[in-house]
Amino acid sequence: MNKLQRIFSTIMMCTVCYIPTHLIAQDSEEQTSPLSISAFVDTYYSYDFDRPTQGYRQSFFYNHNRHNEFNINLALIRMAMETDRYHAVVTLQAGTYPQDNYSAEQDLLQHLHEAYAGVALTQSGNLWLDAGVFASNLGFESAMSIDNYTLTRCLISEESPYYLSGAKLTYTPSDKWSFLVLASNGWQHIQRIPGNSLVSMGSQIQFMPNDNILLNWSTFIGTDDPDTTRRMRYFNDFFGTFKLSDKLNLIAGVDVGWQQTAIGSDSYDSWVAPVVIAHYQIDDQWGTALRGEYFNDSHEVAVPTGTGLGFKTTSVSWNLDYQPDPKVMCRVEGRYFSSPDDIFNNGEEFSNSNFFITASLAVKIGKQL
Repeated sequence: MNKLQRIFSTIMMCTVCYIPTHLIAQDSEEQTSPLSISAFVDTYYSYDFDRPTQGYRQSFFYNHNRHNEFNINLALIRMAMETDRYHAVVTLQAGTYPQDNYSAEQDLLQHLHEAYAGVALTQSGNLWLDAGVFASNLGFESAMSIDNYTLTRCLISEESPYYLSGAKLTYTPSDKWSFLVLASNGWQHIQRIPGNSLVSMGSQIQFMPNDNILLNWSTFIGTDDPDTTRRMRYFNDFFGTFKLSDKLNLIAGVDVGWQQTAIGSDSYDSWVAPVVIAHYQIDDQWGTALRGEYFNDSHEVAVPTGTGLGFKTTSVSWNLDYQPDPKVMCRVEGRYFSSPDDIFNNGEEFSNSNFFITASLAVKIGKQL
């Protein structure tokens, strides 16, 4: 264990000891401080019936990706200062999610989930400037599983940025509309890749015609290459969330991307990925969700398989959730993948299908200080 890991482990243990006695005990007290602290832990066990020999299940997964092993997907400690005029957030992380998803970052930065500061540019607070490392404008799923309808992440979430490093302007003229523009260091990079001098751009438009519907369009324009081999990437993320009844909710989305085949080329490789999730809340404690998705990346732009066959797959999943307390979620999920090609790697050979079961216990707590 290196020095950084020892420091992080000490912080984790101190916070875990501190939160139950100080934060949870004050649930009934009124708080006025702008400073808050929260913690999240997602423990899991996953069994892949292909029995992969390499320890992790598939290279294109970045969450819950260890086979036949009890582990922590994500452990977070978040400190935040929130006022009407400014805010600041620092979140540290550990687990297999940062190990897999932040593997390209330097050791210190792998433990940084988010770190940003923001200031309101108008008295009304409808225009904000934020800068630092923050959640991506792409996708509808959070890195914290307890906030999502399904236990494991959709392919469109796994194959697009979870985080960005840069600056963003957010304008909210009304309860129905929200607009965002941003500049970042690239396609999920805290630091720009060596040799790349181009700043990437992005946007987001959200429309809520009523309390039951949210429509979203997000974009990315940039590159994931150094200047010498620059291939421009253009990416669109569309989704809608629909509250169909008090118990039934639906999410439907599609990602569409294009990337130049070579620097200066007029031809592009593309990929497309639609997904639908239906979530049904059985009662106050039990819920279930069904997901169907498809991913077609014939030229392996978003998902390099190493086979040269392209990445084309259909997936279905079903999960059952038990939530005895708003802070606690117990889940189990079965997920099946099928492809016309042998693209799923078990460490020794490739097959055209994959099935695994994942179970999770997640806890999320927090309080004003």
